[in-house]
Amino acid sequence: RVTLLELMMVKVSDKNSVSSEEMNALLRNADFFAVCFQEKCGAVLKLTAAADAEDEEALVTIRLLDVLCEMTSNNSQLEHLQAFPGLLETAVDTLRLTHLAGKQTVNIFTATHAVTGQEEISHPAVGFKSHLIRLIGNLCYKNKENQDKV
Repeated sequence: RVTLLELMMVKVSDKNSVSSEEMNALLRNADFFAVCFQEKCGAVLKLTAAADAEDEEALVTIRLLDVLCEMTSNNSQLEHLQAFPGLLETAVDTLRLTHLAGKQTVNIFTATHAVTGQEEISHPAVGFKSHLIRLIGNLCYKNKENQDKV
């Protein structure tokens, strides 16, 4: 699933070669990705326990967030995802929970806390909070209703 999401990420990132038929397919996939992210976002919080550093559901959720961030960076998909019910609220709630989890244990969600001495820890959740903030910012871009919610 992670590999499939990485392939989708490449396709979504390549804004020049997307036909209208592919764009319609991407919009249908955007709904599916948003629902999956909403259902699985709590899995990433399990990564705060050292034993769950390779949790597949969490890795899939991290990739889903990356794909959603990329999709909301594209204007044709942005408006569709801005109106998606509950996506903004889920992103804000997940950001709040990751912030609290980072305060209670070793903060694996930000790069500044993932450096020990000269070594950088390559934990899969590093940057998760920044990607959540990017998604929230994209969902609020030129959208007064979402801005008011946040």
